[in-house]
Amino acid sequence: MKLILITTPVPFAGEIPLVCQLLELGLETLHVRKPGFSYREMRDYLNEIPLPYHRRLMLHSHHELAQEYQVKGLHFPEAARTGTANMPKQQLLFSTSFHTLEELQQPQPLFDYAFLSPIFNSISKEGYQAAFATADLEHALQCAKLPVVALGGVSMDNLAVVREMGFAGAAVLGAVWQAVEPVRVFEELQRQTA
Repeated sequence: MKLILITTPVPFAGEIPLVCQLLELGLETLHVRKPGFSYREMRDYLNEIPLPYHRRLMLHSHHELAQEYQVKGLHFPEAARTGTANMPKQQLLFSTSFHTLEELQQPQPLFDYAFLSPIFNSISKEGYQAAFATADLEHALQCAKLPVVALGGVSMDNLAVVREMGFAGAAVLGAVWQAVEPVRVFEELQRQTA
């Protein structure tokens, strides 16, 4: 099962060294989601990450930096999906976000995988509650048109459930960044998804 880490929306002290440590420990996919970042701030952020790790980064914004920084791919939230139909992929992965089970049944030929959320009550977004009945979710995953990654409240405590439901991967945010020992939590998540 694929393990994906999503950055916090707002940078925090010591973030880049921690990100680099997790990449060094084998994190394969980091979604860089900084909605408030200017073009310059995104460049500065990417410049602080060693070049060999750029092929593990998925950009949520400032997609125009993809080729220069040789990133792994681009993420398109729901609002940006309509403008992707004729985009050249140029060896990049494309991901998107879904918030309904119906979206899983629609062909999405451009995308390599999609987040579905919220699966559990969110750790990092107050009031963002689990939205799907387990039986409905399992059936929808069996019929999905592309690989689906669980997002929203995913932690060490429910990772086994994510696997049992049939998700292709798990995306974490609060479980790592809000942990007292984020490296230890990441390593345990990594072990459970191997």
